[in-house]
This record gives sequence, C-alpha cells and structure tokens, in this order.
Amino acid sequence: MQIKKLGRSDLHVSTMAFGCMSLGNDHDNNRKLLHEAIALGVNFFDTADLYQKGFNEESVGMAVKGIRDKIILATKVGNQWRADGSGWDWNPTKKYILASVEQSLKRLQTEYIDLYQLHGGTIEDPIDETIEAFELLQQQGKIRCYGISCIRPNVIREYVKRSKIVSVMMQYSLLDRRPEEECVNLLHGNNIGILARGVLASGLLIDKPSKPYLNYTDTEVKKVAGAIDQIEGRSKTETAVQFVLQHKTSVFPVVGIRNPEQLHAAVKAIEAPPLSAPELLALKSAVPVNHYELHR
Repeated sequence: MQIKKLGRSDLHVSTMAFGCMSLGNDHDNNRKLLHEAIALGVNFFDTADLYQKGFNEESVGMAVKGIRDKIILATKVGNQWRADGSGWDWNPTKKYILASVEQSLKRLQTEYIDLYQLHGGTIEDPIDETIEAFELLQQQGKIRCYGISCIRPNVIREYVKRSKIVSVMMQYSLLDRRPEEECVNLLHGNNIGILARGVLASGLLIDKPSKPYLNYTDTEVKKVAGAIDQIEGRSKTETAVQFVLQHKTSVFPVVGIRNPEQLHAAVKAIEAPPLSAPELLALKSAVPVNHYELHR
C-alpha cells in the first residue's frame, strides 16, 4: 500500500487508515486483525478515548505493543464520560485535555501519540485555550501532531487560521459531498490532510437496504446506489472508496473494520485503479450535490 505524508506533518501514513471503532470486545481477535492489516501495508490506526469507554484504546495498545515504531497511532479527546456512565458531555478545555492525554497514553501503552485529535468542536468553544493545550503537549513530546475531527465549516476555518493542525477528520462520501463546497479546497490549499470517514455511508452505498440519508430521500439514495452498481469492473466498495480518493493528495479514507473480510475488501478498494472522468461524472450526476445548512 502506498505511504504518503499526512498534510504538513512529518507523519508518513498508509493511504487508508484503519478505523478501530468497529473492533470487537476480544483483545486476541483484535490483535490478529490489526497485525493482518499491518502485513497488508496498513500503518495508520485511528481510535478514541470515547470508544467502548477506553477499552478500544486498551485493545489497540495491547495489539501494537512491541511494534509501536512501525505504526502511526491516532486518537481523540473532548468527550467526557459522566460518572454514572449514562453518556458523555463535550469538554474541550485545556485542563480536561491535559488530564485525558495521560489516560490515553496509559491505555495505549505508549510514550507518545502520533496524531491527537479534538473529537468535535463548536464555534462557542474556548478555541485558543484548546489550541494552547495541544501546543503544550507537542512541546512536551507527548504528541507529535494534532488535528480536529469536525464537520462544521465555521469551526474548521478558525482552526486553519489560528492553529497548526495537520488534519481534519470529516464525513465524506458520494452521499455526503458537503465538504466539496469549501472545506476540501481550503484544507488542500493549506496542506492539511483530510481523514474521510463514512465513505460507505453506513453501508448504503454497497449492501444495506436504501433509506433516507441526510437530506436525501429513500428514492435518491437508491439512485446513487444504482449509479455505483452501474460502474463496471469494480466492486461497489472500490467505487465508493475511489470516489473520495479523487482528491489524491489530500484525502485519506478512514475505514471501519471489524473482520478480515472487510479488511481485505478495503485494502483492495484502496489499491484499485482511479475512477475515470466519465465514471466520476456518472456518479456525480446521480443526484444533486448537498451542502451544509448549519455552522456555515
């Protein structure tokens, strides 16, 4: 698998990131799956302290122990579990971030995190304070780089202007082309990597029965899925993944994987030939492009 530099960072990552959120509850099975991914050329693994209340980080940490220098670890912070476990609250404060990183480092069994990401973001946040926390962690050597996971254009613009983020994780697929309006060009122009999640639109683009999605009706979703099915010589997964890879220099799909079959399908999709101009046109013409309605 191709290894590329992530934006303006010094991180050299596989074209595909392994989305660890889909991992199960068995450490041994998770270890085998992550090691199989590494054998296939994947070196980029994304988790979060929120997933499974920290179990996900623990499982990833156990899996990569002893081979830490061979992989790039990304995790996230900002969602604070309530004491009673009933849910979580948004907390982007410096105090919380500095305390949380210590727990993530412990669970991941590592001395540093390659990419530490704010797991959300609103325009009402104390953005400068949040940035100050990430900058301090970078100076301390606890993180190598930082980014945000956010779909809000107004928040993304502020971090581009005021911080040294190297990546933005956002939802992007043939059924969610909202980033194309502004964010893709903004981030590409500032040499900031795009970590694209949801590239299969929760499976609606490949195998799930059609249903309304974002502002699209059930009929429109079915039409998009049909357009993918009309692309010859490729699996549906390949077509969906290659659609977001049309922006080759900027976009890195983050694919949620829970078993070897999904892993192999994802790797094959990443390594497939790029979509041709006629194929892209056919896909884009299936339904009108959507736009962000809020947080502009």
